[in-house]
Amino acid sequence: MTYKNSGGQEMDERFAAYITNANAVRAVASAVEGTIGPKGLDIMLVDRFGEVTITNDGVTILKLMDINHPAAKMLINIAKAQQEEVGDGTTTATIMAGTLVTEGVNQIIRGVPVARVIEGIKYGVKKAQEIMKTKATPVKGINDENLRKIAYIAGREHDDIADLVFEAAKLIGEEKLKEKNFRLRDIIIAKAGAENEVFLGLIIDKEKLNKQMPKEVYGAKILLIDDALEPEHIEEEALGTEAGFARYMELREEFKRNIEKIVELGVNVVFVGKNISDNAEELFVDKGILAVDRVSSRDLEKIAEHTGARMIKRSGLKKSQEEIKNYIGFAEKVYEDEKLEHIRIVGGNGRRMATILVGAATSEIVGERERIAKDAASSLQAAIKGGIVAGGGAVEIAVARELEREKEKLKGMATYGIDCVISALKRPLGQIVYNAGFNPLEKVEEVIYTQAEKNLDSIGVNCDTGELSDMLELGVLDPAPVKIHAIKAAGEIAEAILRIDTIIKKKDEDVGRANVDSTQGIKDLDF
Repeated sequence: MTYKNSGGQEMDERFAAYITNANAVRAVASAVEGTIGPKGLDIMLVDRFGEVTITNDGVTILKLMDINHPAAKMLINIAKAQQEEVGDGTTTATIMAGTLVTEGVNQIIRGVPVARVIEGIKYGVKKAQEIMKTKATPVKGINDENLRKIAYIAGREHDDIADLVFEAAKLIGEEKLKEKNFRLRDIIIAKAGAENEVFLGLIIDKEKLNKQMPKEVYGAKILLIDDALEPEHIEEEALGTEAGFARYMELREEFKRNIEKIVELGVNVVFVGKNISDNAEELFVDKGILAVDRVSSRDLEKIAEHTGARMIKRSGLKKSQEEIKNYIGFAEKVYEDEKLEHIRIVGGNGRRMATILVGAATSEIVGERERIAKDAASSLQAAIKGGIVAGGGAVEIAVARELEREKEKLKGMATYGIDCVISALKRPLGQIVYNAGFNPLEKVEEVIYTQAEKNLDSIGVNCDTGELSDMLELGVLDPAPVKIHAIKAAGEIAEAILRIDTIIKKKDEDVGRANVDSTQGIKDLDF
């Protein structure tokens, strides 16, 4: 059996797995490469019900694609990991991984041993990360205008979103943004019909339980019940007995006393994780208490953090009033926005928290506006943590140039693996330039030559004019951690895929055989 490589040459069966994997990875990369850069276009994804998603966001495209090939799924998983780790750069990581795998397979077909290709890729990726770190410049505090430029570029040149994210960052402060478990992207909410806004406080995307409850509460005393607010249940069989019915009545009386205890403590806002009973609802209405039911655990945790409240279970309401007081949180104001159908909590006594509300003209573009804002927020936070580098593919070219010199330190065929990494580093600029309507081969070589001639790593291509420009002067910046992790992620997936030289479908448990068309590069085995 023979196969053809990308150059049309016939290859024997031993390269089948490499070729099919490279083709699958390349197909995934090609699906997102048209979105990169300021002139990148959108992708339309349509499900079987005809529902449409239009987006420029790499990880969203990859997650929604209908993919069956195992190597392609590996690539998608690495893009998800990139998103989880640094929140942006998934398209860059995917494009670079696609190039690494394709170039690696081409080297293997030419006769370079797989072990040497992988050795060179591992060395090149490690060195590329080290070099990239030396290119990073720390930001000059939370008010550094470069942070807004980062948000503007990552936010696909949306001025309003860049302003929102930058303002929110200043409200939250540098110390909070550097916390390991805090993610700026998590404070973003997009709503159709809303005005862009940043404020100190929280939005809970729920409505009050009863329209007769107050619309706003000043000097809020807040109780969080991570449970149902209703009497404990009695099994139906037990209700048929005298003792069971007596227990049922006892529990109802106890529940009533617990609700009255809440009222007597002056609690005027209650957030409940599950249901609120009709009796409790009626009493809350009578006493002017604002109550919200079915609040997610995550929202309860955020409210607790912002207001200083502690979550309590239904059984905890049996405690004395003095004990329950320790669970109550405070806020300057809690109110319902009837137009946008959510609850706002402002001025909590706990940790200072901010919310970014991104407006959208219609419900169809809410999701994309939110994704854009989350990318901008993630990039800004990454820049605070790890500094900035020249964007537009310029810094990758600078790293590739230095990596060329590193080849001299390796002997033998491992240098071919480094060539794969160099090609991958050139790929983002080439694709950005191509998407802008210019010749990528010509422009990449011009950038390489000009960077070396001027000893200036920030030289790139102005995608409006096609002229070479200093990306730093243009304000085209990227967060260094995004770039570093993209190289790392691309290298990991390339190494994993290039180690696969045979693909065998696992036997079907009820059929007892593995049988896949070998023209797909998968072994046809009979047991």
